[in-house]
Amino acid sequence: MTAKIISRLLSIAAATGLAAAPLAGQAQQTMAQGDLLGLPSDLSMLQDSDPNHRVATAVVNGFVITETDIDQRVALLLAANQRPVSEDEMLRVRMQVLRNLIDETLQIQAAIAQELDISQAEVDQTYARVAAQNFGQEPGKMDEYLTSIGSAPQALKRQITGELAWNALLRRNIAPFVNVSSEEVNELIDRLEASRGTEEYRLGEIYLSATPETEAAVEDNANKIVEQLRQGGSFVAYARQFSEASTAAVGGDLGWIQLAQLQNAQLEAVAAEMSPGQLVGPIRIPGGFSILYLIDKRQVLMADPRDAVLSLKQIQISFDPGTSQAAAQQRVAAFTEGVQNIRGCGDAENAAAQLGANVVTNDQIRVRSLPEALQNIVLQLQVGQSTPPFGSFEEGVRVLMLCGRDDPQVAAGPNFDQIMGELEDERVEKRAQRYLRDLRNDAFIEYN
Repeated sequence: MTAKIISRLLSIAAATGLAAAPLAGQAQQTMAQGDLLGLPSDLSMLQDSDPNHRVATAVVNGFVITETDIDQRVALLLAANQRPVSEDEMLRVRMQVLRNLIDETLQIQAAIAQELDISQAEVDQTYARVAAQNFGQEPGKMDEYLTSIGSAPQALKRQITGELAWNALLRRNIAPFVNVSSEEVNELIDRLEASRGTEEYRLGEIYLSATPETEAAVEDNANKIVEQLRQGGSFVAYARQFSEASTAAVGGDLGWIQLAQLQNAQLEAVAAEMSPGQLVGPIRIPGGFSILYLIDKRQVLMADPRDAVLSLKQIQISFDPGTSQAAAQQRVAAFTEGVQNIRGCGDAENAAAQLGANVVTNDQIRVRSLPEALQNIVLQLQVGQSTPPFGSFEEGVRVLMLCGRDDPQVAAGPNFDQIMGELEDERVEKRAQRYLRDLRNDAFIEYN
C-alpha cells in the first residue's frame, strides 16, 4: 500500500508523439443520445454561465476548500511537470485540481464516518519516507523545497491522508468481498502459455469521461492535454491529475497487457500500430475519450534481448578548442580506421594510446540502458567488434567495443500468486470507481 502511495506522489517519465484523428460519425451519435433526454434543439440560456470562470473554491459537506489549498496543490503539479503553462492551461489545471480536492475530501470524510480516522503519526511516517527517497539523509529539506515552489508540507500531507484513508476504506468495504477463483487464475496462466511469443504491450492511459452534453468540451480538453504532452509535459503527472481511470493512481500505467485486454476494438487497432515512446489521442470510445502512450512492448514469456548485460569499452577522442573543421575531420577518419584495426578488447588500451584516445571500461551495462539509437547496433555486434563512431567535435567522438555479453534467461512469467493479486487489484479498482461515484452523487457541494 505504502509503495503505491509513494509512487503516486513522485513524478517520472515524459511522453511525446503523434495525435490520431477522432472517429467519424461522432456528431450524429451525440445527437441521437441527446434525443433520449428530450432536450430542445434550440436552447435559450436564461443567464450567462461559464463554469470555467467560477472562483475555484468549494464547500464539501461542510468542509471548506480554499484558494490556498488549490494554489499549493497546483504548485505540486507544476513542479512535477517541470514546465511553464499558459494562462488558459493554468485555468484548466486549477479546475481539475479543485475536482481532485473534492474527491479527496469525500474519501477522507467517508473513512472518518466509518471510524477509520488516519493518525497523524501514520501520515508523518509516510511523509518522512517520501522525503528520504527524494533528499536522502536530509529529509528536512523536503519542507524547504515545498515552500520554495509555492506549496507547503501540509498540502502534501493532506494528499497522503487522502491516499491512506481511501486505501483503508477499500480494505474495509471492498477488498473482503472481491473473489477470484483458482480456476480463473489457472485459465489465465494457460492463456499466457498458449500466447508465448506473441507481443504484449506496456501502455499508459489518460481517460476522460464524457456525456452527450459535455462531449465537445471534453474532446477540446483532451486535445489540449495532448498538446501539452507533445511539448514535454509529464504523462505521469497529467494522468494523475486528469485521468478518471483507476490507473490514475499509478500515473496511468496499465502494466504489461495483451491488446485484447483493452476490450475495445478501436484502442486495440491504434495500440497495435504504435511504437515505444509514441503518444496517440484523443481516441473516441464509449463513455469518453482515451489518450494512449506506449511505454514499451515485448514478447510474452520470451527473453527480451534488451535485458542482456554487456561489458563495454568506450574509446574516445576529443578536440582542442580552435581545431579547424578540416583537421577534426581528418583526425576522425584516422580514428575510424585505427579502431577497425584493433584486435579485440585486449588490444584496446595499446591501440587507443597510439590513436591519442582514452579508454573507459563499463561492465554490467544493460542494453536497454543505452540510447535507443545504439541498442540495435550493439545487439548486432560480436565480441571484439565496435560500433561506428558517434558524437560531435564539441563533446568528443567515440566508439563502443563489445567485450562480453550475458544474454537473459527465458522469462518464466508471473506465478499463481502474482496473477491472483493482479486480478483482485483490478476488481477492487473497478468497484472503487463506482464507490467514489456514489459518494459524489450523495454529496452536498457549494461553489463560491
